[in-house]
Amino acid sequence: MKLVVVESPAKAKTIEKYLGPGHRVLASYGHVRDLPAKDGSVDPDNGFAMEWESYADKAKQLKAIADEAKSADTLILATDPDREGEAISWHVQEVLRKRKALPKDVQRVTFNAITKAAVLEAMANPRALDEDLIDAYRARRALDYLVGFTLSPVLWRKLPGAKSAGRVQSVALRLVVDREREIEIFRPQEYWSVTADMEHDGIPFVARLSRWKGQKIDRLTIGNGGDAAAARADVEAGRFSVATIETRPLSRNPPAPFTTSTLQQEAARKLGFSASHTMRIAQALYEDGAITYMRTDGVQMDGSAISAARGAIASRYDASYVPDKPRQYVAKAKNAQEAHEAIRPTDFSKDRAGGGDHARLYDLIFKRALASQMASARLERTTADMVDGTGQHALRATGQVVLFPGYLALYEEGRDDEGDEESRRLPRMKEGDAPAKKKVDSEQHFTQPPPRYSEASLVKKMEELGIGRPSTYASILQTLKDRDYVTVEKNRFTPNESGRLVTSFLERFFERYVSYDYTAGLEESLDDVSGGRAGWQAVLEAFWKDFKPKTAEVMEQKPSDVTKALDAFLAPYLFPDKGDGTDPRLCPVCAEGSLSLRGGKFGAFIACSNYPECKYTRRFAQAGGDGDGADAGPVILGTDPETGLEVSKRAGRFGPYVQLGDGKDAKRGSIPKDVPAEDLDLAMALKLVSLPRTVGLHPETGQPITASIGRYGPYLLHDGKYGRLTSTAEVFEVGMNAAVVKLAEAAAGAGQRRGAAEPLKTFGESPVTGKEVKLMAGRFGPYVTDGETNATLPKTANPDEMTVEAALELLAARAAKGPAKGKKGAKKAPAAKKAPAAKKAPAKKAAPKKAK
Repeated sequence: MKLVVVESPAKAKTIEKYLGPGHRVLASYGHVRDLPAKDGSVDPDNGFAMEWESYADKAKQLKAIADEAKSADTLILATDPDREGEAISWHVQEVLRKRKALPKDVQRVTFNAITKAAVLEAMANPRALDEDLIDAYRARRALDYLVGFTLSPVLWRKLPGAKSAGRVQSVALRLVVDREREIEIFRPQEYWSVTADMEHDGIPFVARLSRWKGQKIDRLTIGNGGDAAAARADVEAGRFSVATIETRPLSRNPPAPFTTSTLQQEAARKLGFSASHTMRIAQALYEDGAITYMRTDGVQMDGSAISAARGAIASRYDASYVPDKPRQYVAKAKNAQEAHEAIRPTDFSKDRAGGGDHARLYDLIFKRALASQMASARLERTTADMVDGTGQHALRATGQVVLFPGYLALYEEGRDDEGDEESRRLPRMKEGDAPAKKKVDSEQHFTQPPPRYSEASLVKKMEELGIGRPSTYASILQTLKDRDYVTVEKNRFTPNESGRLVTSFLERFFERYVSYDYTAGLEESLDDVSGGRAGWQAVLEAFWKDFKPKTAEVMEQKPSDVTKALDAFLAPYLFPDKGDGTDPRLCPVCAEGSLSLRGGKFGAFIACSNYPECKYTRRFAQAGGDGDGADAGPVILGTDPETGLEVSKRAGRFGPYVQLGDGKDAKRGSIPKDVPAEDLDLAMALKLVSLPRTVGLHPETGQPITASIGRYGPYLLHDGKYGRLTSTAEVFEVGMNAAVVKLAEAAAGAGQRRGAAEPLKTFGESPVTGKEVKLMAGRFGPYVTDGETNATLPKTANPDEMTVEAALELLAARAAKGPAKGKKGAKKAPAAKKAPAAKKAPAKKAAPKKAK
């Protein structure tokens, strides 16, 4: 018997069908072990020896693999065809070796697509494990561990509020912070455009001023309203005729099929997917056999796939859409390895796969791959120059016409920041024609700062710089979000205070290790390990000999010295020159003290040197100004007429709030974001500190209904049930009738979510539980149930085609995994009833010891 090990159960099920009798296919469920999260897991003094530890939640899978391996003649490691896949195979082999369950014959096979032909061909051509790829994995894992476990403690001790640093994560964060700095120092420049609405042969078009008073007009030439008005008047007074017509043919070639990074970029632009969501969906499509492997930087397709694509194009369109020769592509990305094919469909006759987001992503992959082998688009660009009678003023109109769409008939690549394509259509004109001038406009504009990074543009930038690798982009961006170093609004990254401070700290004390060139160079060294051109321990040694002394040097510094150094490093940003000769550090409140950076329990802030006499502070990330982040101490709003206590506005860690009285018994209320500063008077403050407000007693239950503001916004509460309100004003205005209706609507919505729904399909009685097997619609997609076990359908499965055999197979596979994590508590409950309280105490004490 041959034991085949893959990563996922979906992959295992498909491959077992292809291989048939004599094979047992089991899933490892991803990585089975890792470096323990403790000091000493990597020992630089002992050749960077690593201490590996199996994941606790993989014990069941490892036992099943070991039990089968003991009776197997051959172990076939069939994990993904990349460095991570090679590492998983190596880990499985080493675990079996330690358990003395490793068969004598160990084979490694890889396939780029989970199709029967690809799998059988791979099985017929096994190889040994690739030691270079395994070494590269060990080098990367050790590097990431050493950076994290050496640098993060420095951050925790010297920079309160910082959470972690990472080898690539910190460099990606620096990109976001650097872009924000560019935006902040940007000074908009005024400019004006002058355009004329024209018409010829009944076809309207727009022309722009291209020459005025004999001078060529560029975008910034007209810099004020006066000149714009004068230019507009000259255009209005002139009679313009066509002086020259230039028609130029253009050709646009299709883009290459997707790599990992270009798929992430295009899915973000066109589908609004995050990088991590894109990779989850692509993984499911790959495991279902719909697409080739999705972690790749290669842009070429297999010869048979190119032939299939050309055949599909010929069947969809006429022969003119198929180029004479197949298209060949070469990667432009820095450090591209091109070890695998580009991402493409496994079957070009199949233009749909799955449903929902899976269908949308597959459609994108299918169209991009097919378009990559289509004919170029042919266009015609026309430019018409019109001059007035004096010859001093000229207008220009540009248009574009598609003569033959080619690949554009199927697919057009998205853009991060759309520009003026000047693709307007022009009427046919000849020299001497005098188009009618209908209207002349002058419009004011201002130059714009560079845009903040989107997920697509940040991935693109990292790829251009050679930072990170395709398989890491999604996790890097997710880490920045999870650490709260960035905020994502309208799909654009903005650095938070903690992110800016960490970046500043690393630039000041570890500049080399967050530099773009150094990080890219380190990636090249790791690629040399993958290619067998460098030893993994030598790469680690070269890094560690400089990095370790640097961290020790910074660790010896006092936190106050670190803050002082950061204060000087950040002075141009925190205290920019005001341009009037005044001291930018002068306190705006007491006009005597000097402002400087301070470190606090919850992070850095700016404070006056005259503290405690002067309590002026402002947030760290508020560059050089006062604004909303400044706090000069409590602002007295007035006195409560009922209690005689002072009501004040204050700034806290979680934002501004109002307070009634002083001391620990004082009442406080957060100031909601939808309450404008000008509306925050004594009356509003008293309303906020009086919450929750009692609306009245519910007419059916007699229980009170209250309105208040919580973590997630304004809400109603009645008998433990909640209803959402739309604004702060509604908290104080909602009446009984409206409150009852909103609570009823909220209860109805919850009931629809929780209530027993009708099955989509029934399959009869289960041979295991004796209960009816049903196909249901669930919160996370369709699933099958036998009354005791629920099994979610694979993302790419069609619910309409579900059979009783397939349903029972899914339920059996789910039951074999054991109970879900969330059900552990239910199992513990009976034990708690049987055991007396006294016997439970030792068990609770033992738990922490285990975790240490």
